[in-house]
Amino acid sequence: MKRTKEEAKKTRDDLLRSAVRIFSEKGVSRTTLNDIAKGANVTRGAVYWHFENKVEIFDALHERMYQPFLDSVLEGLKEEHSNPVEQLRELWIKLLLDLEKDEPRRQALTLFLRKCSYSGELAPYKEQHRKKQEEGVRAFEAYFKKYKDTGRFLKDIDPQTMTEGMFCYMKGILYQYLDEPDTYAIQTKAPELVGLFFNCILKDSISSR
Repeated sequence: MKRTKEEAKKTRDDLLRSAVRIFSEKGVSRTTLNDIAKGANVTRGAVYWHFENKVEIFDALHERMYQPFLDSVLEGLKEEHSNPVEQLRELWIKLLLDLEKDEPRRQALTLFLRKCSYSGELAPYKEQHRKKQEEGVRAFEAYFKKYKDTGRFLKDIDPQTMTEGMFCYMKGILYQYLDEPDTYAIQTKAPELVGLFFNCILKDSISSR
């Protein structure tokens, strides 16, 4: 029986959900295609219909996790906003709160942030994924550059340094949350902690005018 596009997409999604769960539990190197197929309740042949091998599944997980994140950041840059830093603050809050509702994406983020060493068969993807992340960093930096163009940016802090500081801060929140996602009150803490970082920028930049 010929599968519909919807059925094929569901199977692929099921395989990715199975893979991220098992990768997180066993590690990528100890996971087999049979493990992934069994976890998705499909045959090994169904795996090969969508993916050539295990590392291709690993790369697809990164793409599925990262591309929507990058798209939302880039989409925001197209919008006309009176204050790009306030816009960035709201974007970060939304990104963190969305994790609460998306367990597969949260598992993937934990895998890539906390459990992936990019060794052995995964080594070829290290540089590829790094370049993808750099694209995201440049997109975030563009928000600070837009803010600087308004004349309100702190004179002694450049957009690149501010972007680096922001990522250090946000990674700290993510690490805390991903350690205990069931008990960490992200719905309350995300607005408070993200607001603390960006409100300091807004306060200091306004007072320096």
